[in-house]
Amino acid sequence: MTAFLSRNLAARASMLASLIFLTACAALPRSGPNKPEIYDGAVERGGDAQVIFVNDHVTRASNFTPAYGFSNSFRNASAVGADEIRAGDVLGLSIWENVDDGLLTSLGASSSQLQQIQVDSGGYIFVPYAGRVRAAGSTPDQLRQVITTRLSEQTPDPQVTVTRVAGDGATVSVLGKVVGQGVYPIERPTRSLSAMLAKAGGVAIEPEIAVVTVKRGNSTGKVWLTDLYAGASNDIALRPGDIILVEEDQRSFTALGALGGQTRVPLGNEMISAIEAIAMVGGLNSNLADPTGVFVLRDEPEAVASKVLGKPVYGSQRMAYVLDLTRPNGLFLARDFYIRDGDTVYVTEAPMAQWRKRIGAVVGTIGSVNSVQNLAN
Repeated sequence: MTAFLSRNLAARASMLASLIFLTACAALPRSGPNKPEIYDGAVERGGDAQVIFVNDHVTRASNFTPAYGFSNSFRNASAVGADEIRAGDVLGLSIWENVDDGLLTSLGASSSQLQQIQVDSGGYIFVPYAGRVRAAGSTPDQLRQVITTRLSEQTPDPQVTVTRVAGDGATVSVLGKVVGQGVYPIERPTRSLSAMLAKAGGVAIEPEIAVVTVKRGNSTGKVWLTDLYAGASNDIALRPGDIILVEEDQRSFTALGALGGQTRVPLGNEMISAIEAIAMVGGLNSNLADPTGVFVLRDEPEAVASKVLGKPVYGSQRMAYVLDLTRPNGLFLARDFYIRDGDTVYVTEAPMAQWRKRIGAVVGTIGSVNSVQNLAN
C-alpha cells in the first residue's frame, strides 16, 4: 500500500514538473519584444512601421532637429520709443504763467502742478483751459508744444513742462520660472528681452534648461536662454502687451529594455546622440542586452521620412531605426545618430539571456520536483 502511494505521488510530481516546464518555456519574463517580433511589424511583413538599418545615409537624412528661435517678425520689430506716450501712461504737467493772477496758478504763486494725469483709453488727457488734448503717439516735448499753443490763447506766454511715467499702455507680463513675476513697464533701460528678464530678477532655474517664450498677439516664438545671451539677434525688442514665459524645457526621450535603467530622460539643450542616450541611463545591461538590437522608435515627419527612405511618402511615418553596435562602424553610427524629443530608445534582450532564463526555470522546476519526491518518499 505504501509503495502504491509513493508511485502515485511520484507520477503526480512528474506531471506537475512537466506542466511547470512547459509554462516556464512559453511565458518567461522579459523586458519587451525581441528582434524577430519587432521585425514582424515592418511594412514589408504587413505591419505599419518602417524598419530601417542605420547607415551613413540614414544618419545624414534623419538628423533633423527642430530648433528654437524667433521669426523675422519678432526680430525685425522696432524698439518701443522710450518717450512715446501711450494710453494708460501717467503724465505730470507743470505750468508757469507771467501774470500775478493766472488761469491755473493761485494768488502769489507762479506755477501750477498737475500730477497723475492718466491718458485715457482713447489716448487723450484733459487740461484746464486747453481742453481735451490728444497725448498718445506724441513725445512729451510734442505734447508740451500743443498745450503751450492752446494756453497761449488764454494767458500770455505760458511755460509748460511734461513728464511721463510708463503706465498700463507700455507694459509686458513676465511669468514662469523667474524670481519676480509681474507686469513691468517698458522703459528706456528695459526695451529688450534680456533687460526685461533682468528687471524681473532673472530666471529661477538652471540657465542650461531654461526656455524663454514670447507671445505677441497670435504669434509665438521661443529661444533657449543660453542662445538669448549668446546672440544679439535673439535679444528682440519688446512691444506693449508681450507675454514672456520662462519654463523648464520639457523635451525628453524614453529608455526601455535591457538597459541600466528604464526611465524618461530630459534632453536639455544639447544634441544627444544614441550613444550618449544609452550612457545617460547606465549603458547596456551586460547580463541581458543584445548589442545588435538597439532600436530608436519615433514618428518621423513626412519630409524627413521621404529623405530617409529615398522615395516620397505621405504623412508622418512610424520608424524603427536599428543600430548594430557590433559592426565595425556600429559605434560611430550610434555616435552620429541624434535623439529627438519623444523618441523611445529600446534595447532587446540577447537570445542567450532568454536561454539562461529557460535553464533557470528548468533548474527551479527540477528543485520543485525533487522536493515533491522527497515528500513522497
